[in-house]
Amino acid sequence: MSTTTSKNPYTGKEIERYKNHTKAEVSEIIDKADKRFYSWRETSFSERKKLMLAAAAELKKNKQEYAETMTAEMGKPISQSIAEIEKCAWVCEYYAENAQNQMQDEIIKTDAHKSYVRYEPMGVVLAIMPWNYPFWQVFRFAAPALMAGNIGVLKHASNVFGSALNIEKVFKRAGFPDNCFSTLLVGSDAIEDIIKNDKIKAVTLTGSGPAGSSVASIAGKNIKKSVLELGGSNALVVLKDCDMEKTIETCVQARFQNTGQSCIAGKRLLIDVSIEEEFVEKLVVKVRELKSGDPADEETYVGTLAREDLAEDLEKQVNASVKAGAKIVIGGKRQGAYFEPTVLTNVTKNMPVFTEETFGPALSVTTFKTAEEAVELSNMSKFGLGVSIFTKNIEEAEKLSFQFDEGAVFINELVKSDPRLPFGGIKESGYGRELSEHGIHEFLNRKTIFINK
Repeated sequence: MSTTTSKNPYTGKEIERYKNHTKAEVSEIIDKADKRFYSWRETSFSERKKLMLAAAAELKKNKQEYAETMTAEMGKPISQSIAEIEKCAWVCEYYAENAQNQMQDEIIKTDAHKSYVRYEPMGVVLAIMPWNYPFWQVFRFAAPALMAGNIGVLKHASNVFGSALNIEKVFKRAGFPDNCFSTLLVGSDAIEDIIKNDKIKAVTLTGSGPAGSSVASIAGKNIKKSVLELGGSNALVVLKDCDMEKTIETCVQARFQNTGQSCIAGKRLLIDVSIEEEFVEKLVVKVRELKSGDPADEETYVGTLAREDLAEDLEKQVNASVKAGAKIVIGGKRQGAYFEPTVLTNVTKNMPVFTEETFGPALSVTTFKTAEEAVELSNMSKFGLGVSIFTKNIEEAEKLSFQFDEGAVFINELVKSDPRLPFGGIKESGYGRELSEHGIHEFLNRKTIFINK
């Protein structure tokens, strides 16, 4: 019997041991999901809305329960875990209220008596999701997918199986019919066969570049739609006329929330050389104030990384960059899965902390002399998820925004996902979009209807 063991990254203690689904059990779950699709797609929007609002209410009611499991499994500070559950309730409410309008027939005038595009669900969609936002990454897929009439099957990261089962529990408690949303307790080695299953109609993945490449390849070979939300190395572009205090506050949040384990975290601070010294001095004061410690403590802002090997990877990137000439102005030390909040200056475009994605609490600082140089430095990344620009000159910042090779540009704000706005990247950050009407349309069949008398 194959099992998966869940461990608390802060205490090192075993949380739970899960029995993995066998191939036969996986096939049975997918068969049941496929069978459910044909009745679920016939339900009314009002019925789906009622159930999705019930899911939102369930999330709010039992947010402490769900948050505690998340914190134990992957080390997210408890206050941030609770905020994540609350955001999931928001995306459920958003699609409950908006999905019907987003799926309205689109009338198109042609030489026909009547012609239009009808949006129809595709069937069973496989979601392959990561551990860093164990609830949010899933709900931003599940809420639109279910409201559209699709069925969700989840293969979650192996270290957050408890959260995966809790998500399934949310939909059951909300009253969704059986098999509308199911969890597969399997390892990554099972993914290829799952995607090949004829009853799986599409796949969405949030994760690393190699994982995305593999899934896209398998989906492509089987002529199945895929959406990929992959890594990022977002730049925080600080111009000399920024509001320094507000910018520092936003940059600290952008880099260090979720202990830096976010694809859209601000990882590379690009700053006008004329204000670097003062800015970094004040930034370090704020970073020093961040409380590290037990993720279960409500006062903790920086917890451990989700696994010790992740902290080791970050340590290697930081040390290699220091060897190449970077300077650590705060932090830099690792203890087990904990890595100190770290800021490095003198970072050049050839160092690992600039060229690679740093998935933890380490911020690199690189200077520029002109806005054009800042754009060039930002675009040197192989990723293209998002960028933040900080300046008081909004008009110039907006003009500048068109020059960035990114899926999103945020002016005087950190890059974040919002149910009302499309979310996704370009280059090695993936393709397709989640959230808003763009997200719900990803897994719909756009059917042309042409009628002549």
